[in-house]
Amino acid sequence: MKGAQIIVECLKKEKVEVIFGYPGGVVLPLCDALYDSGIRFILTRHEQGAAHAADGYARASGKVGVCLATSGPGATNLVTGIATAYMDSIPLVAITGQVATQLIGNDAFQEVDTTGISRPITKHNYLVKNTEHLTRVFKEAFFIAKTGKPGPVLIDIPVDVQRGEVDFDYPETIEIRSYKPVYNGHPVQIERALSLIETSRQPLILAGGGVISANASEQLIKFVEKTNIPVALTLMGLGSFPTEHPLHLGMVGMHGTRYGNNAIMETDLLIAVGCRFDDRVTGKISEFAPHAKIIHIDIDPASIGKNVLVEIPIVGDVKNVLSQMLKNCPKTKIEEWLAKIQQWKEKYPLTYKDTDGLKPQFVVETISELTQGEAIIATEVGQNQMWAAQYYRFKHPRTFISSGGLGTMGFGFPAAIGAQVACRDKIVVDIAGDGSIQMNIQELSTAVSEKIPVKVVILNNCHLGMVRQWQELFYNKKYAFTCLKGKQPDFVKIAEAYGATGYRVTKKAELRKILTKAFSHNDGPVFVDCHIEPEENVFPMVPAGASLKEMIGGLA
Repeated sequence: MKGAQIIVECLKKEKVEVIFGYPGGVVLPLCDALYDSGIRFILTRHEQGAAHAADGYARASGKVGVCLATSGPGATNLVTGIATAYMDSIPLVAITGQVATQLIGNDAFQEVDTTGISRPITKHNYLVKNTEHLTRVFKEAFFIAKTGKPGPVLIDIPVDVQRGEVDFDYPETIEIRSYKPVYNGHPVQIERALSLIETSRQPLILAGGGVISANASEQLIKFVEKTNIPVALTLMGLGSFPTEHPLHLGMVGMHGTRYGNNAIMETDLLIAVGCRFDDRVTGKISEFAPHAKIIHIDIDPASIGKNVLVEIPIVGDVKNVLSQMLKNCPKTKIEEWLAKIQQWKEKYPLTYKDTDGLKPQFVVETISELTQGEAIIATEVGQNQMWAAQYYRFKHPRTFISSGGLGTMGFGFPAAIGAQVACRDKIVVDIAGDGSIQMNIQELSTAVSEKIPVKVVILNNCHLGMVRQWQELFYNKKYAFTCLKGKQPDFVKIAEAYGATGYRVTKKAELRKILTKAFSHNDGPVFVDCHIEPEENVFPMVPAGASLKEMIGGLA
């Protein structure tokens, strides 16, 4: 069997149903083998779009996303997408073509050191130099991508390896001597953690993306209802705990709720579940949770103690560890703490000034209401991302898809396409900014060609909004290179030019009717261009490097 066919059979063994990619010279043997393979190939219009679409597919489905690119610029165009997946721990297998093995190192046409370039942004990568190694490499790649702390794996395959012939023999099991993730928490550490919980008077759970990766939302809810401990969320943790739950404190950090950040600053015991304490969550690290002992549960031992001092580290799969803890959950005596939090909620609600103008917060609230919190929400990066995080009422995990760690503009639209492919019967909405949507707007062609009914709601303020906000607050309103007024395309006409449907909303009274119409489209993508108030800011806000107690802004 030829190498290209072996790759196809490996993908089938791993139950791959769809590949997002872009063909090129050195992947032609593989493309030929895929042609009648039964595996769906979605031709994106840029390799970055392919990586983001595979990423969105993985986030929405929990499966490994797969993308394909040719050598040289094809492979380097994947880099931003791979780095995005790496920062957010998303299981991805990126397949790249490479020049023939005898040409490697000779500066051949479209040759780059793909494995060298991608090494810092992959969980692992491979350069396959022999056809007989393909089956082992693919088995390992999928295993590494989806186990332990998930992440992207790249397989670089020279064209002659794709043409080589060997017998197909796919390994049933795989064992990698140096790779042994720990899945169960140490009983002694769990016992110590439960003891701290029992004596705590102001405990708080901080849930991150690891809860979603581990499919542990059910266990988290059970743990909360058994202990009565309130829950704050990181950006990547949104959806892991239902917004409507009375113990939900919203997102914390730079644009978190005031009551959530207050809870962080006053808790005596912080139970961190599947989060990595990045700077947007902690603010000034030396003043983060100053009164708290910290229990940190994470499958990645390298993440524990990396940014904050941890009292009790528990290495293990979040789902397993919470299940272990549920067996002996202590009763808590925290009535005064819950009463204090309720007072904060009443005093500092997450809200905004309601005006006659079209507010972005109102747009997100309307999307939430019309979809009843059941949609999959993708975002770009910037103000649109934060408003979505603050005002959409998430009910379920894997329904918030956003670039958290890398902050990749242009991520949301192709990721939404991938999510829609994974979840055909769901409404998928990309909440975008007018700047970020233009970074991968060519993927409209992909969505139209494949009849992917993704909805894109553009919060159009004629600015690079988040950068403009920082310039307003910290740079004396010197709006250097952030004003797009008079420089914007007509997004409705762009949608129509690609064969999609476009609507424009300029008045508050129009929004509900147009969104209802847009959400009813099922035969292709829809753009809704919402002209929001141009100088609206995201509040509350913690200035970069400041403590979480130094929040600015109340009503937007």
